[in-house]
Amino acid sequence: MGRGAITDKWSSRALWLCAIGTAVGFYMVAVERQTQNREKMMAEAMKASMESGSGASENV
Repeated sequence: MGRGAITDKWSSRALWLCAIGTAVGFYMVAVERQTQNREKMMAEAMKASMESGSGASENV
């Protein structure tokens, strides 16, 4: 019975370690997607301002 308790303790620690690792992974993916979305929005805004602002100067 003593060996089972030790095994359960270590399996519980391994389970917590996996859960924490998964949470960290999900957080990193969320941050990366947020960064990509921000860059995409800034690029689209810059493209829109370039098209509307410099359209007349390109024809000259």
